[in-house]
Amino acid sequence: MAEEKRDYYEVLGIQKGASEDEIKKAYRKKARECHPDLHPDDPSFVEKFQEVNEANEVLSDPEKRARYDQYGHAGVDPSYGGGDMGGFGGFADMGDILENIFGGFGFGGGASRSSANSPKHGADIHESVTISFMEACSGKKHELKVNRMCTCESCKGSGADAGTSAEICPDCKGRGSVKATQRTPFGAISSTKPCPHCSGKGKIIKNPCSKCRGVGRLRVQKNVSFDIPAGINDGQTIRLGGQGDCGVNGGSAGDLMVNINVKNHPLFTREGYDIHCEIPVTYTDAVLGAEIIVPTIDGDVKYNISEGTQTGTVFRLKGKGVKMINRADRGNQYVKVNVEVPKNLNKKQKELLKDFEASLSDKNYAKRQSFFEKIKAKLDF
Repeated sequence: MAEEKRDYYEVLGIQKGASEDEIKKAYRKKARECHPDLHPDDPSFVEKFQEVNEANEVLSDPEKRARYDQYGHAGVDPSYGGGDMGGFGGFADMGDILENIFGGFGFGGGASRSSANSPKHGADIHESVTISFMEACSGKKHELKVNRMCTCESCKGSGADAGTSAEICPDCKGRGSVKATQRTPFGAISSTKPCPHCSGKGKIIKNPCSKCRGVGRLRVQKNVSFDIPAGINDGQTIRLGGQGDCGVNGGSAGDLMVNINVKNHPLFTREGYDIHCEIPVTYTDAVLGAEIIVPTIDGDVKYNISEGTQTGTVFRLKGKGVKMINRADRGNQYVKVNVEVPKNLNKKQKELLKDFEASLSDKNYAKRQSFFEKIKAKLDF
C-alpha cells in the first residue's frame, strides 16, 4: 500500500476554500520556513520542502486542485491507492505525468540535491564594526565577538555520544537512498529517493551526543582578532577566510565578512584617499598674507598664505591625505580658505576702515574692475 500522504491544505496551513492569493502567501511562507539551506544540519527539511512544493503544485493549478478536491491524492497521483483514474491516473495530460514522475529531479518540481554525506561548505557570517574617522586613517587592531558554528568537541563532529558510533541504516543498507516505483501509462517506473529512515545519510545515531544533540556542530561565541588596515573607507568589507561557520562532512569553513562603518569627523571630509577641510582666515591675514596653522590627520602644520588671498582659494598639502591600502603612497589634503569679515566694529574702527577704503583705487580691486569693464563692454558705454 502506498505511503499515507498529508492533506495538501494541511501542509500549507490553509482552509480548503482558500483563495489563490492565500495559497500563494501560504506557499511563500512555508517555503521560506522549510528551505533546506536554512537548516543544513537537519536533512529532514529536504522532504518537508519537497512536500510544500508538491502541495503548492497541485493547489495552485485550478484543474489539479479540482481533481484533488474530488478524489483526494488519487486524483493527482497515479501511484496512490492503486487506481488508474480512467487509464491516466487522473492526470490531464502528458505534462502532468512527466512532471509528477520527474518533479524534484530537475524537470520542474525542484533542483536535484547532492548526497547528504557530501562535504558542504560552511556558511559565511556577516558582521559590522563602527570606527572613528581617525581610526580609519591610521588603522587599528580590533577584536570582535562572533557566534559561529563549530565542530562539537564532545563527539568530534560524529553526532554520536561518547563510546558509541553511528550504525548502518537497516532500511537502505548504508546507501542513503531507496527505490520507489510509480505506476504510469508506460508501465512501472523506478526511481531513487533519499531514505526516509536516515534522511539520506546511510547511517542512524541511536545515542545522540548530549552536548550537540546529534548534530555534530554547536554555535559557540568566539573572539576574533584582526587588523583594520590604514586607509579603509566607509562601506568597505574585510574578508577573514575560514572564520565563518565550520563545514559539514569535512567541508571547508565559511568566511567572516566584516563591514566597516566610519563615523563623520567635525573638521575633515574624505574623497578617496584625499582629505578636504575649510579653514577661517582673518581679513587682515588674507590682505597682508600670513603664516597660519592648518590641522591635518597627522597633527597641525604651518602654511604661508600669500598676500591678497581670496575667499574660496584652495591650496594643497601634498602627501597629507590618507595612506593607500597595501601601498606606501598617500593622498593629499585640500584646504579651502574662508575669509572672515569682521563684525561689531566700533565707531573709531569704522572711521579707520573708511579712511583705508578711500585710500584704495581700482587697481587694488582687480576682480571688481574687471567686472565693471565687462558690463561696460556689454552695454556699449
